[in-house]
Amino acid sequence: MATAHLAVYDTLADWEPGYLLAELRTGRFTGTPFDIVAVSETGAPVTTMGGLRVTPDAAAADLDPAVSDLLILPGAALYDAGEGQLWADAAARFLAADVPVAAICGATFGLARAGILDDRPHTSAALQYLQMTDGYAGGDHYVDARAVAFGGLITAGPDSPIQWATATLATLGLIDGNLQNAYERLFGEGDASAFPVLQAAQQS
Repeated sequence: MATAHLAVYDTLADWEPGYLLAELRTGRFTGTPFDIVAVSETGAPVTTMGGLRVTPDAAAADLDPAVSDLLILPGAALYDAGEGQLWADAAARFLAADVPVAAICGATFGLARAGILDDRPHTSAALQYLQMTDGYAGGDHYVDARAVAFGGLITAGPDSPIQWATATLATLGLIDGNLQNAYERLFGEGDASAFPVLQAAQQS
Protein backbone atom coordinates (compact mmCIF):
# COMPACT_ATOMS: atom_id res chain seq x y z
CA MET A 1 0.00 0.00 0.00
CA ALA A 2 1.16 3.53 -0.75
CA THR A 3 2.18 5.65 2.24
CA ALA A 4 1.76 9.33 3.02
CA HIS A 5 3.61 10.86 5.95
CA LEU A 6 1.76 13.67 7.73
CA ALA A 7 3.73 16.10 9.88
CA VAL A 8 1.84 16.91 13.08
CA TYR A 9 2.77 19.59 15.58
CA ASP A 10 1.21 21.84 18.20
CA THR A 11 -1.07 24.52 16.65
CA LEU A 12 -1.55 22.48 13.44
CA ALA A 13 -4.36 24.11 11.42
CA ASP A 14 -6.99 21.36 11.52
CA TRP A 15 -8.96 22.38 8.43
CA GLU A 16 -6.07 22.42 6.02
CA PRO A 17 -5.18 18.72 5.54
CA GLY A 18 -8.71 17.34 5.99
CA TYR A 19 -9.79 16.92 2.38
CA LEU A 20 -6.44 15.50 1.30
CA LEU A 21 -6.25 13.01 4.16
CA ALA A 22 -9.80 11.79 3.63
CA GLU A 23 -9.27 11.12 -0.06
CA LEU A 24 -5.85 9.54 0.40
CA ARG A 25 -6.94 7.23 3.20
CA THR A 26 -10.20 6.07 1.63
CA GLY A 27 -9.24 6.14 -2.04
CA ARG A 28 -12.96 6.54 -2.64
CA PHE A 29 -12.53 8.48 -5.89
CA THR A 30 -9.05 7.32 -6.86
CA GLY A 31 -9.21 3.57 -6.18
CA THR A 32 -5.84 3.83 -4.42
CA PRO A 33 -6.02 4.00 -0.61
CA PHE A 34 -2.97 5.26 1.26
CA ASP A 35 -1.61 4.40 4.67
CA ILE A 36 -1.43 7.67 6.62
CA VAL A 37 1.50 7.86 9.05
CA ALA A 38 1.44 10.79 11.49
CA VAL A 39 4.89 12.03 12.46
CA SER A 40 5.77 14.51 15.21
CA GLU A 41 9.16 15.95 16.05
CA THR A 42 9.82 13.56 18.93
CA GLY A 43 6.98 11.08 18.61
CA ALA A 44 5.15 12.72 21.50
CA PRO A 45 1.45 13.70 21.23
CA VAL A 46 0.57 17.16 19.94
CA THR A 47 -2.44 19.44 20.23
CA THR A 48 -3.91 21.03 17.11
CA MET A 49 -5.21 24.55 16.78
CA GLY A 50 -8.72 23.15 17.25
CA GLY A 51 -7.73 21.38 20.46
CA LEU A 52 -7.54 17.83 19.12
CA ARG A 53 -4.96 15.63 20.83
CA VAL A 54 -3.04 13.65 18.20
CA THR A 55 -0.88 10.67 19.04
CA PRO A 56 1.68 10.24 16.23
CA ASP A 57 2.82 6.95 14.76
CA ALA A 58 6.49 7.91 14.51
CA ALA A 59 9.13 10.55 15.24
CA ALA A 60 10.76 12.82 12.68
CA ALA A 61 14.01 10.90 13.01
CA ASP A 62 12.23 7.96 11.38
CA LEU A 63 11.23 9.93 8.26
CA ASP A 64 12.71 8.28 5.18
CA PRO A 65 11.77 9.27 1.61
CA ALA A 66 12.67 5.75 0.48
CA VAL A 67 9.60 4.35 2.24
CA SER A 68 7.20 7.20 1.49
CA ASP A 69 5.11 8.37 -1.43
CA LEU A 70 4.24 11.82 -0.05
CA LEU A 71 5.16 14.25 2.74
CA ILE A 72 2.30 16.46 3.95
CA LEU A 73 3.11 19.69 5.80
CA PRO A 74 0.02 21.48 7.16
CA GLY A 75 0.20 25.03 8.39
CA ALA A 76 0.75 25.91 12.03
CA ALA A 77 1.55 28.96 14.15
CA LEU A 78 4.97 27.50 14.91
CA TYR A 79 6.22 28.46 11.45
CA ASP A 80 5.35 32.12 11.96
CA ALA A 81 7.24 31.95 15.26
CA GLY A 82 10.44 31.04 13.44
CA GLU A 83 10.28 27.31 14.14
CA GLY A 84 9.90 24.34 11.81
CA GLN A 85 13.42 24.06 10.35
CA LEU A 86 13.30 20.32 10.97
CA TRP A 87 10.33 20.01 8.63
CA ALA A 88 11.91 22.23 5.97
CA ASP A 89 14.96 19.99 6.08
CA ALA A 90 12.71 16.96 5.67
CA ALA A 91 10.98 18.58 2.69
CA ALA A 92 14.35 19.22 1.05
CA ARG A 93 15.31 15.55 1.49
CA PHE A 94 12.02 14.33 0.05
CA LEU A 95 12.20 16.63 -2.97
CA ALA A 96 15.81 15.61 -3.62
CA ALA A 97 14.62 12.00 -3.62
CA ASP A 98 11.78 12.83 -6.08
CA VAL A 99 9.11 12.20 -3.44
CA PRO A 100 6.33 14.84 -3.58
CA VAL A 101 5.86 17.36 -0.76
CA ALA A 102 2.53 19.10 -0.13
CA ALA A 103 2.88 22.28 1.94
CA ILE A 104 0.12 24.72 2.83
CA CYS A 105 -0.13 28.07 4.59
CA GLY A 106 2.42 28.37 7.41
CA ALA A 107 4.41 25.46 6.06
CA THR A 108 5.12 27.50 2.91
CA PHE A 109 6.48 30.21 5.21
CA GLY A 110 8.89 27.66 6.68
CA LEU A 111 9.97 26.49 3.24
CA ALA A 112 10.42 30.10 2.13
CA ARG A 113 12.68 30.82 5.11
CA ALA A 114 14.78 27.77 4.19
CA GLY A 115 15.19 28.96 0.58
CA ILE A 116 13.28 26.02 -0.87
CA LEU A 117 10.89 28.28 -2.79
CA ASP A 118 13.56 30.53 -4.29
CA ASP A 119 13.85 28.79 -7.65
CA ARG A 120 10.49 27.14 -8.32
CA PRO A 121 6.90 28.30 -8.95
CA HIS A 122 4.86 28.38 -5.73
CA THR A 123 2.05 30.11 -3.92
CA SER A 124 0.97 30.81 -0.35
CA ALA A 125 -1.43 33.05 1.55
CA ALA A 126 0.08 36.06 -0.25
CA LEU A 127 3.41 37.19 -1.61
CA GLN A 128 3.60 39.79 1.16
CA TYR A 129 3.29 37.01 3.73
CA LEU A 130 6.35 35.17 2.42
CA GLN A 131 8.29 38.43 2.16
CA MET A 132 7.96 38.79 5.92
CA THR A 133 10.51 36.03 6.47
CA ASP A 134 14.27 36.36 6.25
CA GLY A 135 15.86 34.15 3.63
CA TYR A 136 13.09 34.32 1.04
CA ALA A 137 14.26 35.32 -2.42
CA GLY A 138 11.61 33.65 -4.54
CA GLY A 139 9.31 36.57 -5.25
CA ASP A 140 9.84 36.28 -9.00
CA HIS A 141 8.50 32.71 -8.86
CA TYR A 142 5.39 33.51 -6.82
CA VAL A 143 2.12 32.61 -8.57
CA ASP A 144 -1.18 34.18 -7.54
CA ALA A 145 -3.23 30.98 -7.66
CA ARG A 146 -5.22 28.79 -5.29
CA ALA A 147 -2.65 25.99 -5.55
CA VAL A 148 0.56 25.48 -7.50
CA ALA A 149 2.21 22.16 -8.31
CA PHE A 150 5.70 22.14 -9.78
CA GLY A 151 8.56 19.69 -9.61
CA GLY A 152 6.88 17.58 -6.97
CA LEU A 153 6.11 20.49 -4.63
CA ILE A 154 2.47 21.44 -4.09
CA THR A 155 1.77 24.73 -2.32
CA ALA A 156 -1.35 26.65 -1.32
CA GLY A 157 -2.69 29.25 1.08
CA PRO A 158 -4.99 28.65 4.06
CA ASP A 159 -8.11 29.40 2.03
CA SER A 160 -7.46 26.66 -0.51
CA PRO A 161 -7.39 23.22 1.16
CA ILE A 162 -9.63 21.78 -1.55
CA GLN A 163 -7.48 22.98 -4.44
CA TRP A 164 -4.36 21.89 -2.55
CA ALA A 165 -5.86 18.43 -2.11
CA THR A 166 -6.76 18.01 -5.76
CA ALA A 167 -3.43 19.37 -6.96
CA THR A 168 -1.69 16.85 -4.73
CA LEU A 169 -3.86 13.97 -5.96
CA ALA A 170 -3.13 15.03 -9.53
CA THR A 171 0.60 15.21 -8.85
CA LEU A 172 0.43 11.65 -7.53
CA GLY A 173 -1.33 10.60 -10.74
CA LEU A 174 -4.48 9.61 -8.85
CA ILE A 175 -6.98 11.88 -10.64
CA ASP A 176 -7.27 13.47 -14.07
CA GLY A 177 -8.28 17.01 -14.94
CA ASN A 178 -11.95 16.13 -15.29
CA LEU A 179 -12.17 14.61 -11.82
CA GLN A 180 -10.09 17.41 -10.34
CA ASN A 181 -12.45 19.99 -11.78
CA ALA A 182 -15.55 18.12 -10.58
CA TYR A 183 -14.18 17.75 -7.05
CA GLU A 184 -13.38 21.44 -6.79
CA ARG A 185 -16.77 22.41 -8.17
CA LEU A 186 -18.70 20.17 -5.79
CA PHE A 187 -16.77 20.72 -2.57
CA GLY A 188 -15.50 24.22 -3.29
CA GLU A 189 -18.50 25.79 -4.97
CA GLY A 190 -21.41 23.56 -3.98
CA ASP A 191 -22.10 22.80 -7.64
CA ALA A 192 -24.33 19.72 -7.54
CA SER A 193 -23.94 19.17 -11.28
CA ALA A 194 -20.43 17.85 -10.52
CA PHE A 195 -21.75 15.05 -8.31
CA PRO A 196 -22.38 12.51 -11.11
CA VAL A 197 -18.72 12.72 -12.16
CA LEU A 198 -17.57 11.88 -8.64
CA GLN A 199 -20.26 9.22 -8.29
CA ALA A 200 -19.06 7.53 -11.45
CA ALA A 201 -15.47 7.59 -10.17
CA GLN A 202 -16.58 6.09 -6.87
CA GLN A 203 -18.37 3.23 -8.64
CA SER A 204 -15.54 2.38 -11.02
